[in-house]
Amino acid sequence: MKFMIVGKSNAEVEAGALPEPGIVEAMHEYNATLARAGVLLAAEGLYPSSAGAQIAYDKDGRATVLDGPFAEAKELIAGFWLIQVKSREEALEWAMRVPVPRGGYEGVGLDVWRVYDASDAADESVPPEAFERTLHERLRGDDH
Repeated sequence: MKFMIVGKSNAEVEAGALPEPGIVEAMHEYNATLARAGVLLAAEGLYPSSAGAQIAYDKDGRATVLDGPFAEAKELIAGFWLIQVKSREEALEWAMRVPVPRGGYEGVGLDVWRVYDASDAADESVPPEAFERTLHERLRGDDH
């Protein structure tokens, strides 16, 4: 099972403040521990929302691009980990080990979301490997 651990943002992160050096080192060690355990698929920090954009759709499906920064920092994310584990409980165990500074981050937390995987495909007549290959071919435009 794949899970995404999403680290929430806060006003300090949105203002561009970098974490204290001890936390950066602890994050690197946490990532290394995930990698050594063979569960880490990806891990990235995100720039503040001022470097991003949102796309909003109206009732007719027309898109509008909204440049950051965005008003509600508590609804934004600062980074993520994508892990592959055997259960939701294992994903939560890993998420509980994410380093936080002494005193914590007020108003900041983590979300843990299960990610759809090719093995979750509803059509059991198609082997997951074929579904995944076909999906990647379609995304690349190789299905013509």
